[in-house]
Amino acid sequence: MTLKRLLLLPLQIILAILVVIDEIARPIYRPLIRRFAALRIVEMAEHAVASLPRFVILVLLLVPLAIAEPLKIYGLLLLGEGRLVRGLIVLAAAHLASFLLIERIYSAGKAKLMTIGWFAWIMDRIDWVRRTLIDWLKRTPVWAVVIAARDFAARVVAVFRTAR
Repeated sequence: MTLKRLLLLPLQIILAILVVIDEIARPIYRPLIRRFAALRIVEMAEHAVASLPRFVILVLLLVPLAIAEPLKIYGLLLLGEGRLVRGLIVLAAAHLASFLLIERIYSAGKAKLMTIGWFAWIMDRIDWVRRTLIDWLKRTPVWAVVIAARDFAARVVAVFRTAR
């Protein structure tokens, strides 16, 4: 193993863990987001958000983001201290807020938000980094674990759907 590969191994492992978690959670949270977005009150709220000025939409996006992201870190700290139940509840609530609230605000206001030059630049960089890291991870043997985890999660969700 070359020195470069050895030095990149920890990054590869961290990325694989994050991607695996996302791939496992995706079959679970995507249907939840679709159902939430289909609610009439959510559709009306999204329409209202989309009609606002771009900097008001930015503030609406940043307020729950400023609450949810530190809560995720706090949940991890609780887990690190051995408070499993409390940590998982805090993490789940923070992620739920991200998936449902922040996702919907961003989706409703994206067109206007992307007219803010610095915001569009940041989002483009975030997207580039995400795509680059995933493309790199796909070229590694770890990607097989990601595929297996995603397939497993999809099968579990399918079992629960047919059981209803």
